[in-house]
Amino acid sequence: MGEPKIKDTHEKRSSSMSFALRWKHENLRLIVLSAMISIAMTFMFLVLLYGTADKRVSVVLNGQENIVSTKQLVLQRLLDEQAIKIGPHDEVSIPLNAGIKDGDRIVVDQAVPLQVKADGKVRTLYTTEKTIKEAVDKANISIRKEDKVFPSLEKTIEPNMTVTVVRIDKHRLSREYALPYSIVKKEDPELEKGKEKLIQVGKEGKVVKQYEKVFADGKLVNQTFVTKLSQENAVNQIVAVGTKKEEPPVQILAAAADDSDSSGATVTKQGVTFKAKKVLKNVTLTAYSAGVNDTGKGKGHPDYRITASGARVKEGHTIAVDPKVIPLGWWVYIEGIGFRRAEDTGGAIKGKIIDVFIESEKSVRKFGRKKGYTVHVIGPKKPDSI
Repeated sequence: MGEPKIKDTHEKRSSSMSFALRWKHENLRLIVLSAMISIAMTFMFLVLLYGTADKRVSVVLNGQENIVSTKQLVLQRLLDEQAIKIGPHDEVSIPLNAGIKDGDRIVVDQAVPLQVKADGKVRTLYTTEKTIKEAVDKANISIRKEDKVFPSLEKTIEPNMTVTVVRIDKHRLSREYALPYSIVKKEDPELEKGKEKLIQVGKEGKVVKQYEKVFADGKLVNQTFVTKLSQENAVNQIVAVGTKKEEPPVQILAAAADDSDSSGATVTKQGVTFKAKKVLKNVTLTAYSAGVNDTGKGKGHPDYRITASGARVKEGHTIAVDPKVIPLGWWVYIEGIGFRRAEDTGGAIKGKIIDVFIESEKSVRKFGRKKGYTVHVIGPKKPDSI
């Protein structure tokens, strides 16, 4: 028989487990706190380890990119380290108090001063824009289509550059001008030579023209003609100039009396009473015109329609005579024809032959040759009622 076994009682095991639970319960806070401290220390270690490690960061300053190596954790510290000052008008791609990490790219655009002269004022702008157009647009300076900008809007901005804006204004206006009239002189064979007669009064015309004036900053710099709006033509003044030559002096001839002729008595013909110097019997009448066939002178000839006495031929007035029978300048009365004046001569007009002037060549041919006419030779004085 062996030695009797000692049996563990249930009460002993229960007491041991209760003690462990009580200890764990009582020290739970201490355990949690210890764990947290361990984690924090680990984190701080990692942060310290990471923070003290070199980081490669790309810094783009005014378009120039540089890769820098730094241990700084905040952008402001990095910029201070690189001696990069940030002004109030500069632009940075991230906030200055932002953290930085390896591989970051930071863009810094430093503003430059730009003087703008416009509308009589000078403004100083601090801008990070690249061209003049971008800078003036951002500053809300309006540039109209007609305005001029020096240098041009496409010009790249340089520090302390001066930009001038010239305001261009265009205005149209109308002006009225007088058009002078001309004095036109026309020859008048019925008016005595040396005399003038106003036929038509001249009147000025007018024209309205439109011009464009160009002003640069309020000052007139150019004026150009645009168009003619209206025009009223001038009316010429017409003056008649006399070309009628003085009647040639009358040749007073002591012509021998023809046996068939007689001295004239006082007679009345066509309501006109006169006393003839003599009366010619059995006078032959012919007719002629001013044309080449009768005178040998065409319209281009300088003596066209000019008689031997210097007067111009006129139907119902002019006759050609033999000056030995009827002196030039004398008036006659031809029975059946009427009063006429001896103003012309002719190679075929000899003795008691009278050539009567008629305008129409056809009428001249129809007139033919007429005989047996009585002619009263009156004298150089024109009968009163003719």
